[in-house]
Amino acid sequence: MRLDDQICFSLATASRSVAALYRPLLDQAGLTQPQYMVMLALWERSPATIKEIAAAVQLDHGTLTPLLKRLEAAGHIVRRRRADDERSVEVDLTSQGRALRQRVETIPDRITQALPLTPEENRHLRELLAKLGGEPA
Repeated sequence: MRLDDQICFSLATASRSVAALYRPLLDQAGLTQPQYMVMLALWERSPATIKEIAAAVQLDHGTLTPLLKRLEAAGHIVRRRRADDERSVEVDLTSQGRALRQRVETIPDRITQALPLTPEENRHLRELLAKLGGEPA
């Protein structure tokens, strides 16, 4: 049994490599990678409940809540109780949060260009990762 033969090792090292590509780009925008994922979910659908965001980014409430607090402190989002259900908290983008999208919109292309993959390999990798993650390909 060798370390290099373990899929967990390959996934972990690949994840660190990709995160290292994202980090300087996200630092310029003042975001961490988990915050970026939350913002991506909100740019797709806002307002959204915390439960909906947690499902979209596959984070539990305990991990998501501090991320939301930091995004709110930075002025990117607002959280408020829903009028029709006081138990539910809704998250909405601020104008600053909507404007942030323009600052980071080139990141996906820049990451794709930095990866040592052909477009076909990139597509195939995403399909395989979606399959491993239990998502429909």
